[in-house]
Amino acid sequence: MTVTIFGDSILKGILLEDGRYTVNHTWEDNFSDKYGIEIRNQSHMGLTVEKGLGRMENDIRRGHMPGDYAVIGFGGNDCDYAWKEVAEDPEGEHVCAVPAERFCELYRQAIQLVRKSGAKAVCAVPPPIDPEKYLNFICRSGLSRERILLWLGDVNAIYRWEERYARLAECTAEQEGAMLVDLREPFLASHRLGGLLCDDGIHPSPEGQKLIYESFCSFADEILRRDAVS
Repeated sequence: MTVTIFGDSILKGILLEDGRYTVNHTWEDNFSDKYGIEIRNQSHMGLTVEKGLGRMENDIRRGHMPGDYAVIGFGGNDCDYAWKEVAEDPEGEHVCAVPAERFCELYRQAIQLVRKSGAKAVCAVPPPIDPEKYLNFICRSGLSRERILLWLGDVNAIYRWEERYARLAECTAEQEGAMLVDLREPFLASHRLGGLLCDDGIHPSPEGQKLIYESFCSFADEILRRDAVS
């Protein structure tokens, strides 16, 4: 069995350690070994669904089919803002990287694309972020926290906006009848969310990546149970 992953840095396994981003394949390798499957991870840091869809199309055009399953995981970069511009003009209007309506349409196209290639679509609901950590991180080079907060209204607006995009991804997947693997729930269920995320408030820590691994295992076990019954 072959599984191809199309996503951003969350599914790539990116960690922030000692101020540097590194790739940790632990959850992916463990999952591959446990279930005896081949994983092609085509995720890249910074991808929006728009950029990711383009990569998916190029991948398939070159004859690299997704295989049996294709995992789709976008949203975190799509809902992000140009924070330097926000800090410079906190009373202006600012648009995130991929507006909500376009995000849903492109996400829908990504699901349909992998289906046309013969793969089953699995959509990953992204983990939550820590808004305090994230705001501190984006202001680390001198951006005005006060001016960004003036535009946001409150720091938790960052969390709510990211939550909205996670829900948009989930709802679009459900509308398309795609399978879902919920990476968000185990993070929300924890009383130690801060420890599950790196210092940037976005990328899962080693403990957070363990939750991602366990979520994929639960999903795979459910699929195996269904196949056994059928």
